[in-house]
Amino acid sequence: MTFYNGKKILVTGGTGLIGRPLVEMLLAQGAKVTIVSLDDASRAPKGSAFVKADLREFASCMEVCTGQEIVFQLAGVKGSPAMTSKRPASFFVPTMQFSINMMEAARRSGVERFLFTSSVGVYSPAEVFYEDDVWKTFPSPNDRFAGWAKRMGELQAEAYKIEYGWDKISIVRPANVYGPYDNFDSENAMVIPSLIRRVVEGEKPLSVWGDGSPIRDFIHARDVARGMLLAVEKGISDPINLGSGSGVTIKQVAEMVAKHAPSGKVDIVWDTDKPKGDAKRLMDMTRAASYGFKCEVGIEEGIKETIAWYVGNRGDADKRYIAFNDPAMKKAV
Repeated sequence: MTFYNGKKILVTGGTGLIGRPLVEMLLAQGAKVTIVSLDDASRAPKGSAFVKADLREFASCMEVCTGQEIVFQLAGVKGSPAMTSKRPASFFVPTMQFSINMMEAARRSGVERFLFTSSVGVYSPAEVFYEDDVWKTFPSPNDRFAGWAKRMGELQAEAYKIEYGWDKISIVRPANVYGPYDNFDSENAMVIPSLIRRVVEGEKPLSVWGDGSPIRDFIHARDVARGMLLAVEKGISDPINLGSGSGVTIKQVAEMVAKHAPSGKVDIVWDTDKPKGDAKRLMDMTRAASYGFKCEVGIEEGIKETIAWYVGNRGDADKRYIAFNDPAMKKAV
C-alpha cells in the first residue's frame, strides 16, 4: 500500500513535460488521476481522466478541484528567454492566473495537499542557488517576469499557511528541465529541445549561440516528477530545489545532441557574436538530499532518450498547446 493508492488526484498540465511522467507514476501507484490541460486529449496517459479547461478562469478551477484530495499545479507557460522578453504579458499574466486561481480553488474545495511548481527564475544571479536566499534578493533582470510571477505563488502559499493554517502546500523549484513531451516549437523552445529539433530536421552544421562555456544544471522530467511525489508525500512545506546539483557546459550538451543525431554525428559551429549568458548557475541540493532525493537519469542518457522520443513522436509533439500562439494573448488590433 502506497501513500497515493486510491487517492483522488488532480494534475494540471498533466500532458506536459513533467506532468506526463508524474501522471504515469501516480497511476502506477494506484491513484485516481484527473488531468486538466489545453493540450490535445490524445496526449493524456491511458487510465487517467482528461478535462480540457482554461485555468485562467476561476470557475474552471473550482470545477476541476471539486472532490479532489491532492492537487499538483504544473500548468504554466514555457518558452525561451527570447520569447518571454518579447512577449512578457503572455507569460506573466497566465502564470499569475494559474497560481492564484488554482491555489484558492483548492483551498475552497478542501483539498488536503497541494504542490506549487515554482522555478529557477525566482533566484537572483549566483553561481549556486540556495533556497533561503530568494527573499534576500531580486530575480535576475533577464528572468524578472517569470521570477516575480512564481514568487507571488510562493508568497500566496505562505499567506495561506499564516492565515488558514494550511501547511501542506509543497513548493518545488526545478532547474532546467528536459525530456519527452517538452516544447519543441521552433520559435520558443529551450536549449535542449531546440537543439534536438534542429538536428532531427537535418541542420548541418549545428549553429549554437555563444562559446559553449556557461555551466547549467539540467534535470530530466522523470526526476522532477519523483521529487514532486516525495515532497507531497512527506508534506514538505519549505521550498526545495530539484536539480542535479552538478553542472554541465552548454558545449557538452550540444556535443551530446550532435553525437546522437539520427543521421549521424554533426559538426557544431559556435556563434560567438551572440550572448552566452551567465557563466555558472547550479542548484544547491542539500535540502532535497536530506529528504532522500537523488537524480536517477544521467544527462547523456536523458538526451539520447529524448532524441529517440522526438523522432518517433514528432506529430504528437506538435499537438502541444503553445500559450504564445493563443489568440487570447495576441495584441489587440
